[in-house]
Amino acid sequence: MSVTIHDVARRANVSISTVSRAFTSPDLVRQQTRTRVLAAAHELGYHAAGAPQPGPAVRTGHIGIVVSDLGNPFFTGVLNGVQARARQDDIAVLFANSDEDPATEQNLVRRMAKQVDGVVLCSPSMTDDQLRVLAGQTTLVLLNREVPGIPSIVMDAADGMRQVIEHLAALGHRRCAYLGGPRASWANRARRQGLAETADRHGTEVVEFGPFPPVFEGGLQGADLALAADVTAIVAYNDLVAFGALARLNARGVPVPDEVSLVGFDDLVFAAISAPPLTTIAMPTEAAGRAAVTILLGLLDGEADEHTTQVLDTHLIVRATTAPPALARRRA
Repeated sequence: MSVTIHDVARRANVSISTVSRAFTSPDLVRQQTRTRVLAAAHELGYHAAGAPQPGPAVRTGHIGIVVSDLGNPFFTGVLNGVQARARQDDIAVLFANSDEDPATEQNLVRRMAKQVDGVVLCSPSMTDDQLRVLAGQTTLVLLNREVPGIPSIVMDAADGMRQVIEHLAALGHRRCAYLGGPRASWANRARRQGLAETADRHGTEVVEFGPFPPVFEGGLQGADLALAADVTAIVAYNDLVAFGALARLNARGVPVPDEVSLVGFDDLVFAAISAPPLTTIAMPTEAAGRAAVTILLGLLDGEADEHTTQVLDTHLIVRATTAPPALARRRA
């Protein structure tokens, strides 16, 4: 029986379309994948009739990064890390903003793939399958998202949330609200996982609200819902949501932390200078950006494993927006 493209795809553990691109449009397939496809084709004796054989890729000296919201200072930290690390190897960085739209993310990565050696994709909202397709078209590293088979850098949001709940439980809070982020957000799922596991262990009741857009306005809406639920502490998806909640609590005459404690996530530069300064989880954004570029360059040089997942630690920073609940203070 003659060898078919299906046989090569199975041997190389890639899709049929990836095998086809490896022969007909080699510039759309990353070097490691092309090498695996060609090796499988050679072993099986497969030859694509009339198709040019892909040769070694020519490096451009450019990499790309796509972020989901350039207006969020969280991504500014990531970009700073990416640029600092790329500069060490004299690599230029092209960046783009997807506005948290999956279709825009796909188009940006596909267009960048023609101009750069690889792409760092930060906090993508695409499905796992969509990301795997893109990983067959360019050397791809995910940041703040984990998909099996695609190299990634993740910040340990689940452990960060564990630290938050343990902090609040130690202060005496037993009923808290969580103002959740976007429904499709991998980071939000990681936060909720840490929240549920730790709350059960400490006997803390958590009332969840959302999804909210991960911006200031999301916190304005969420604060009203949390107050109506009669909680003593509010945990926000990120610092921007926390700032919105703080503004709304102030507008309603609810003192923080005298009546309600508040915790954010990210440790943006404004967290330390808000009034009062915000208790939050520090996310190593610059370190994550540096690590993502290091892995990307390692993949391009054949020195990194494409199944690599690197987890970076997060840590709680206690400031002035958390305190024991009012009833506990009165009893004391």
